[in-house]
Amino acid sequence: MDMKELAERAKTQLAEITGLKPITVTGASRDEQGWHIALDMLEMSRIPNSTDVLGDYEVLLDDNGNMLKFERKQTRLRGEPMEEAARA
Repeated sequence: MDMKELAERAKTQLAEITGLKPITVTGASRDEQGWHIALDMLEMSRIPNSTDVLGDYEVLLDDNGNMLKFERKQTRLRGEPMEEAARA
């Protein structure tokens, strides 16, 4: 399974579990635990949309694309820049 397929599986599985809408994949890497996929999910829609609340999530997948765990790392407003330290 290639990285694009893994990212799509992470988005789909996290949306099914949380009921949230996936916005974008922000990162992907692999280590001895499996595939770590970082995602932004829409937690609260607001007007204007620059004030939407986004959740930054990390999903861990096995080599077959099955979710092993997920974790919300932080929430932020859509219009706020991402902090690099929070993504590391």
